[in-house]
Amino acid sequence: MTIMAGMGSPTGTGVGPLLRGWRERRQLSQQHLALRADCSARHLSFVENGRSHPSRELVLRLAEQLDVPVRERNTLLLAAGYAPHYPETPLDDPSMDALRGGIERLLAAHDPYPALVLDGDFRVLAANRALGLLLDGVAPHLLRPPFNAVRVALHPDGLAPRILNHRQWRGHLLERLDQQLELVGTHQLRQLREEVGGYPEPAGAPAEDVTEGGRPVALPLRLRHDGRVLSFLSTVTTFGTPLDVTVSELALETFLPADAATDRFLRSAADPEL
Repeated sequence: MTIMAGMGSPTGTGVGPLLRGWRERRQLSQQHLALRADCSARHLSFVENGRSHPSRELVLRLAEQLDVPVRERNTLLLAAGYAPHYPETPLDDPSMDALRGGIERLLAAHDPYPALVLDGDFRVLAANRALGLLLDGVAPHLLRPPFNAVRVALHPDGLAPRILNHRQWRGHLLERLDQQLELVGTHQLRQLREEVGGYPEPAGAPAEDVTEGGRPVALPLRLRHDGRVLSFLSTVTTFGTPLDVTVSELALETFLPADAATDRFLRSAADPEL
């Protein structure tokens, strides 16, 4: 493994409008949320309209019931006048040794299939050896660490000219970006969405890719590579119940071969004797 150096959140002038924004986004009534958070609907109403100031514990309970991202829970606490509850520890900090070790083992175990670790802005923080196969031919300026996975995939100097089902895969990535913006609307993420949304379509891209072998069970990434077509299905894994902002935004993305030919090629590339 190599470690490499929209709408956004609900807005308002204080913790009350922010909480109301999250509640409305989750489509919960005040009564329903109050029952789940073990407080009265009257008190919740007063908190939302600024007539009552919530305790630190109530802010955290409401945030948990609303499934607010960890970074935004700190934002709620700051808006209520409290210190952040969740630390944001750099991945290279010594306290993260066990986590990094676990990530290294996961990435290595996924070889000979590509795998990478992303942060909340889709920057690649770590990857296994097999990812280099997918990045063959990508312009060096796009790969300066920590490079951005979405930019590399959609940039005209990146993977875009090699992706057979470019329109489908572009739509999938833009949807992921929009979903992330709904949760954590960072400035960097908004800039990335605007940038990649304006990339031109590769010359000669088909209107719709026709996948050989029938209808796929999930959207594949179909990539030209040295005169052959490689087909992948992707999965995304996150950490459960994170207590750190950095950990909460990490995602392990793995690519599995979608057909036997891709599987054979990846295995032979990793071990030429096969």
